[in-house]
Amino acid sequence: MQSRILIIDDESSICVSLSLALQPDYEAAWETDPIMGLERLRAESFDLVLLDLVIGEYDGLEILREIRKIDPRVTVIMMTAYGSIRSSVSAMKQGAFTYLTKPLDLEELQIYMRQALEFRALNDSVAYLNEQLRDQAQAGALVGTSPAMRSVIRMIEKFRDADANVLISGESGTGKSLVAQTLHFQGKRKHFVTINCSAVEEDRLEEEFFGHKSGAYLGATHDRRGKLDYADQGTLLLDGISDMPPAFQAKLLRTLEEKAFTPIGGRELRRFDTRIIATTNRGLNAMVEEGSFRRDLLYRLNTLEIELPPLRERREDIPLLCKHFIQRSSTLQGKVRRLRGITPEAQELLNAHNYPGNVRELANVIEYAGLVANDEWIRVKDLPYRVTEAAPNADEPEKLLSGKTLQELERMAILASYRRNGGKRKLIAAELGISERGLWNKLKEYDQA
Repeated sequence: MQSRILIIDDESSICVSLSLALQPDYEAAWETDPIMGLERLRAESFDLVLLDLVIGEYDGLEILREIRKIDPRVTVIMMTAYGSIRSSVSAMKQGAFTYLTKPLDLEELQIYMRQALEFRALNDSVAYLNEQLRDQAQAGALVGTSPAMRSVIRMIEKFRDADANVLISGESGTGKSLVAQTLHFQGKRKHFVTINCSAVEEDRLEEEFFGHKSGAYLGATHDRRGKLDYADQGTLLLDGISDMPPAFQAKLLRTLEEKAFTPIGGRELRRFDTRIIATTNRGLNAMVEEGSFRRDLLYRLNTLEIELPPLRERREDIPLLCKHFIQRSSTLQGKVRRLRGITPEAQELLNAHNYPGNVRELANVIEYAGLVANDEWIRVKDLPYRVTEAAPNADEPEKLLSGKTLQELERMAILASYRRNGGKRKLIAAELGISERGLWNKLKEYDQA
């Protein structure tokens, strides 16, 4: 689909010549009356506006402000025969993409139009991703009533509107990115932008953060904005900061201290107002001692700290998390939509598992079990082997017997044999010394038939 361009200039000859020059690459419309131009913007959708600075008795900057009110997404390029540094700065401050002087160089105009439309597309992508992340943060709302999770939630409430940098630490799968998203979306800042420090190659980190200017190196045919630029007035999440190469740590430290950066190949120093949230699954203090992480960078990042507990240290939250993941999955998987819950026996095994992958592992377990379940309930037979393997074992006989009734011990013995023998009733009956019919009755009683 062609991009739609609206030209607003009081000289009809310029409007006609520009609209002809832009064909067939663009669909161009024009108005010599700025009030009619604004009405057209209200009635139709345009991707880019070419706006004259002086339009008869009207001030183009006033028209620019009205355009921004009507459609904040539309990109505007200002044109004028009366260029001045003051007017160009005013136009840029009020949201114009750039400022060109007449007579226009058509080749230069085409270059700036392409860049402006790319800028709009990238902004739309960032806005869309932020909406997706907002939905994800709400859908994956922090779940738990344990003292550890209540403490985390209290810290989020205290820190959400702070401008200070935040360091979130915890094992893999504990929900560090979700906490970062919750901090951002409950606060007052704008865009949420992420850099995965372990996924970006070392020689591309500088470009990822700072962007580059056209001609900065072979193949750099146009300007590229860096993540710091996109995150201005917002939040930049440095996911896995412990994986950042030592050589780049010094550049990042200097950038955070100066609150300014220069794109590769550029000369202009750009200021930014960005809150940094960093996450790590490794002990940064230990890395400082071994010399692989800068102490001064750590101090710059950990103004505020949130430490997430592993799931094994807040087992009381597991049933709530299971319920949450079942409800969440019901909107994603047609199969899971029928689920009503988890049988007590299966829940007991889920509660006992150590979850080296933490909350992420539990979410995967519930998704798997929901897909293989034959009816409305997740049963022991639906759980992956690594979970059923985690049942209490005979290595701790006193702990195993303590507080258990004879019926409970019988059930545990039958279910343990069921798991060991892969559900094969003949082998289970032989191991337990009971008839297959008696075993069948017991399995029905324990929801394993």
